[in-house]
Amino acid sequence: MSADGEAAVAAVERVAERLERERDYLTELDSAIGDADHGGNMARGWASAAEAVRELDDPDPATVAKATGRTLMSEVGGASGPLYGGSLVFASVELDDGLTPESAVAFAETYLEKVRDRGDASVGDQTMVDALVPLVHTFKKSIEVDGLPPVVALAKAVDAAERGAAFTVPIRARKGRASYLGWRSVGHKDPGATSTLFVAESLLETARDRLDATVAPDLDATSPTVPEEGATEG
Repeated sequence: MSADGEAAVAAVERVAERLERERDYLTELDSAIGDADHGGNMARGWASAAEAVRELDDPDPATVAKATGRTLMSEVGGASGPLYGGSLVFASVELDDGLTPESAVAFAETYLEKVRDRGDASVGDQTMVDALVPLVHTFKKSIEVDGLPPVVALAKAVDAAERGAAFTVPIRARKGRASYLGWRSVGHKDPGATSTLFVAESLLETARDRLDATVAPDLDATSPTVPEEGATEG
């Protein structure tokens, strides 16, 4: 197994472990504004994905991403399966030629594009997009403009995702089941944005372990900004 393939399998396993630990918390968030199944769906789907990627012969990042997406599509119910899993399968082609800073950015951008297309959501709708957009845009800027090492870029992206998830609390849901609550959705953190943050944090932990990198906790002026409600996405 290649080093990148081994890292990709380890990343899926770490995501599965984290989402299992967060199952009850995500269920609690989803109970307030949804149908209370997000924690169980994510934990079950990623646990199955971890099993699937461990059974791959000589995996590489693309095949791991594809297998994970296909498993999520089959194991996660409702609209979430195609949204999470289908987008992952679609984006996996960006890794066909290997894992590089450039292919990682392309993968992240393609995943974001498909999530937005499938969910028809924008920043400010109180969805996973509120965490995903700042995450992907910050990762891209950190790599392509600031020239930062990938693990540092990912750390900044995780910081952006955390701010994005927090941003969902004071805004009103405009998409999904939570939108039926109207103004009663204000004051609740979106479970999809929160699980997106947990996935990103798990990827960062894996990258740090694999690269033995130390990322300074103090983020400088290139740190991301918090998206404003109704803000135009760049």
